[in-house]
Amino acid sequence: MDPTPTQDRALRSHAGAARVAFNWGLSTLPVLGQIKLHEDVTARLVGARIRSATVRFERGRWNASFTVEQDVQRPRATKPGDVIGIDLGIKTLAVLSDGTEIPNLRHLGAALRKVRRAARTVSRRQGPDRRTGQRPSNRRRRASARLGGLHARVADVREDAIHKLTTSIARTYGAVVIEDLNVAGMTKNRRLARHVADASFAEIRRQLAYKIEWHGGTLIVADRWFASSKTCSECGAVRAKLTLSERTYVCDVCAMVMDRDVNAALNLAQYGRHELGIAASGAEIANGRGADRKTGLARQVAVKRQPGTASAGQTGTVPSQDGTAA
Repeated sequence: MDPTPTQDRALRSHAGAARVAFNWGLSTLPVLGQIKLHEDVTARLVGARIRSATVRFERGRWNASFTVEQDVQRPRATKPGDVIGIDLGIKTLAVLSDGTEIPNLRHLGAALRKVRRAARTVSRRQGPDRRTGQRPSNRRRRASARLGGLHARVADVREDAIHKLTTSIARTYGAVVIEDLNVAGMTKNRRLARHVADASFAEIRRQLAYKIEWHGGTLIVADRWFASSKTCSECGAVRAKLTLSERTYVCDVCAMVMDRDVNAALNLAQYGRHELGIAASGAEIANGRGADRKTGLARQVAVKRQPGTASAGQTGTVPSQDGTAA
């Protein structure tokens, strides 16, 4: 139900900095009086000082946001010494360097059939016309409300899934490494734009930033030009080219075969250890494939060879700071 002009004026003028009271799931607001809340927040606000309340009409529902002042004690991460790398993607939403995979549920894609049908229904109803002053019909209002409800459902389910994912990571690991993704550039690809927007990479990064700080952890954002997917996590060799269709990383130097997302997550974890100054483990220095060095420096960049300088399929290694081979 849309707010009436009187209700809207009352909310805009009084609810912003209102004196609010709670009583067993009931909230007392100026002008509006006593309102029953869908969620009982009295148990959560024991000992809290209520500063203000903001009421707004959004996604077909009335929402009340309360600003409170309260001391909250949050536990430290259960694994404060662990550094975890997270590779975000579309096929799999997140792959952790310990091998954990979080599937991409594609919330908008699952509801796209209903959304398209509801949008067609709205377009066939009598809409507003500024030239003649025509107002939308009641059937269009109901159809628009249904379309908005479908979009609201998608947004709520996506937000719930992201909150659960980021909360679990922040409560577990002491240091988390993610990539500085160019989301604006990724959305320019017309084949991937909808899937990139549905994954909400920026929202995942935003929530990780403040939740990790709550639990005393560290969030490390890898450089945008760090070749996490093209670098071999075993020997540090960098491939000049790696297409999106290649889901398995094959190193031509040490013959390592691994899922490309897991390989990228391992490189991000090593990036975080380098930034924190943590020495590599023995397994990283001398791995099972006989490599006599750890993964290359964190800020390595793939080097594209000029035609005729190397044979087809040959890859190079990243030079170190002193000019010798990494």
